[in-house]
Amino acid sequence: MLLRILRILIVCLGTGFMLASHAQTYGTQPRTQDDGQPWRLGYVESGIFSEYPLTLRAIMTGLVELGWLQFSEPIPDNLSAEALWKWANEHDKYEYLTFVEDATWRPGNFESSLRTPTKQAIEKRISQHHDLDLLIAMGTWAGQDMRAIGPPIPTIVASTSDPLSAGIIDSVEDSGKDNLHARIEPQRYERQVRLFHDIVPFNTLGIVYEDSQEGRTYTALDAILKVSEEQNFDVVHCHASMTNLESDDVIQGAVDCYQTLADKHVDAVYVTTHRGITETSIVEIAEILRQAGIPSFSMLGANDVKQGILLSLANANVNFVGLFHAEAIAKVLNGARPRDITQIWVDPAKIALNLETAKIIGFDPPIDILLAADDVFDHYASR
Repeated sequence: MLLRILRILIVCLGTGFMLASHAQTYGTQPRTQDDGQPWRLGYVESGIFSEYPLTLRAIMTGLVELGWLQFSEPIPDNLSAEALWKWANEHDKYEYLTFVEDATWRPGNFESSLRTPTKQAIEKRISQHHDLDLLIAMGTWAGQDMRAIGPPIPTIVASTSDPLSAGIIDSVEDSGKDNLHARIEPQRYERQVRLFHDIVPFNTLGIVYEDSQEGRTYTALDAILKVSEEQNFDVVHCHASMTNLESDDVIQGAVDCYQTLADKHVDAVYVTTHRGITETSIVEIAEILRQAGIPSFSMLGANDVKQGILLSLANANVNFVGLFHAEAIAKVLNGARPRDITQIWVDPAKIALNLETAKIIGFDPPIDILLAADDVFDHYASR
């Protein structure tokens, strides 16, 4: 089993390196504009989601590492993206970048009726004011909407589950738009589900998602169904809305769906990206699945395993992703077209395992899994 697991861990790693090796290299050294003025950045996000400020903070950390930023004090935790944007502009000691304070947008809290007005406001700002040099688009909606309007200026799309399935980019190798760049890890979620099925040979897999184009993209439904056909297991669906609702209702809907899957006695559960998954609700969801004796795997990574989910495969540190985006920004500001910069992100191969959860649900991890695990937790958070 160990050899098979290792093959799953590295198959996309080798492909990613092979494709990326053909990309032209560009400098990342800090520089102002030709007239000595700082580059002006704008920001748009899809809604309020915990991953967005974490990713933005990681991008800023990457820009610090590359020498584009130097803050007068450590970057704070637990700020909204909008508050972090303002803080960065007030505390940056260098003159390379400006986080334009009134150039942040969001269509409410994933309110579909506000997407078009938000998109129009950005397009108007760019075309009439000419005071932005680069835009960071956070999330699937933001990436889709910027793609729809051109984008008219260089745009770095971050924090999307699958920009290809979402129609943000044309292919793994090519965004299809000169001013567009988005991170993609080919076959990431297929690899996760295959690994989960190898470790826990289930016949039914439960998933929770909003039954919409975006919801199916967030949960990597196409990848899950592809592996289910290959491995001959059934997928049990539970739909939980996450747009045009208050956060409390979104969270409760997600928790209720995981309870429904537990009541249906599915063999395993793949915990996917959803607005209802928060630092608090993941603890409750993990407890529901533990009490039902159901093995679980988190799409997002080791933090969820620390909270009580059984397994995951993800990056060890969001700062790796932040540095990837920061390097793309630096290359663009050094003259590269976003489209010419490789989009392929190779996630460090990493298994996380919660031994206490394994004990409670009666799962005895094979020695091969223990040898392949990088993060092993012997406890979990309690409600």
